[in-house]
Amino acid sequence: MVIENNKNQATKSINEELDKIENYVEQALYYAKSNTIEKDYYIKKCMLKEMVNESIKRNKNTLIQEKIRIDLHDLENQVNTDSKWINFILNQIIQNSIKYMKKETEKEIEIYSKKGIDKVILYITDNGIGIKEEEIKKVFDKGFTGTNGRMSNKKSTGIGLYLCKKLCDKLGINIALESKENEGTTVKIIFPQNSYTSFE
Repeated sequence: MVIENNKNQATKSINEELDKIENYVEQALYYAKSNTIEKDYYIKKCMLKEMVNESIKRNKNTLIQEKIRIDLHDLENQVNTDSKWINFILNQIIQNSIKYMKKETEKEIEIYSKKGIDKVILYITDNGIGIKEEEIKKVFDKGFTGTNGRMSNKKSTGIGLYLCKKLCDKLGINIALESKENEGTTVKIIFPQNSYTSFE
């Protein structure tokens, strides 16, 4: 409330730091719960558009601050999943996109979906700094920060994408990443449509 009622450069910086703390705390909590997800999930039909909008809203302040354009389209698809866990996964991906944007270009994140015969694929694409080809296969490894994460101003934990992969496995969905250095990154979340998956 103090920050909202006293908006200036100092409170703006404080708010940014509070957002970072909140994100790290959330990451720690989801990490702690990741081995027992079967005790805290509720699978139902969810609209991709609603989950994506929730994640954009969650990151609104940072997106505005960083002047990142958001392009949302073709999100009128339903998937069977747990919206709370998917929102966490989307937050991690969007925060990574924000963190690794190029400063000198017009920044953009595009989010859309495509429906196939037996699956729906959600795409999150950015035009950031991208990932070295030899590092792509390691991005879901626990603790892997890579060249980008070791940059002094990025402060990567190497946990975000690892958690995304672990939670997707638990939810019975797939996650994949494609990237080109200096061009950008695309993350695909693949929702099977023909059956529910057992949780183990």
